[in-house]
Amino acid sequence: MEEVIFEQVQKEIDRFAKKDVYIHLETTNGAYASHFDKSFFSSGAYIRNAHLQYEHGKVIGNGPYRVGLKLSFGWVYAEGITHFEVDEKGRLLLAGHDFDGKLAVALQIGETPF
Repeated sequence: MEEVIFEQVQKEIDRFAKKDVYIHLETTNGAYASHFDKSFFSSGAYIRNAHLQYEHGKVIGNGPYRVGLKLSFGWVYAEGITHFEVDEKGRLLLAGHDFDGKLAVALQIGETPF
């Protein structure tokens, strides 16, 4: 993955607009390792292969970025995006890494399931 290049990420988001796509969205603040420190409150969210269509999407901020996808009935967004890549299947993979390099958020968009 490489650091977000605003224009490239926006172009990729635009490429999927108004198409049937699959979304993977995941957040974590250390839920997998919370057993090491019982005083740390861990939380996370996970959705995989949600099938939807968005009207348009936007990248905003100066880094880390927020990526929002406008649905006909609401929004999907991920905040804290720092890196991206387009995989061999043409899917857009977005990730946000914390100051230690650990994954904090992931948003993936593709025309095939994950």
